[in-house]
Amino acid sequence: MGGSDNLPIGPGVWGFIAAFVLALALWLLMRNMNSRMRRMAYRERDRLEREEAESAGSSADSAEPSEAAATAGLAGSGEEDRLGRPATGTANDGADNSDSTGTASR
Repeated sequence: MGGSDNLPIGPGVWGFIAAFVLALALWLLMRNMNSRMRRMAYRERDRLEREEAESAGSSADSAEPSEAAATAGLAGSGEEDRLGRPATGTANDGADNSDSTGTASR
């Protein structure tokens, strides 16, 4: 037991690398969450504007559905996609990573 071993005790380089990787992963996750929350707020704002325009338009127009909606087979159907948006008659379920303007998200 008589040796004086001066061994370094601490996390070392591997501890720094592990902490750096965890911090980088956290930063990427927070960035992704922030962009999704911002996109959700934009979609909600657009939805509210669209509902206000429809309610203003429906009070001025008669109760008959428009010809475009009737030809699409969606007039008065009340169908909604999984996000609660009115159905558009397309098979797109919103999984194409595009926002409401049709541009692809980053």
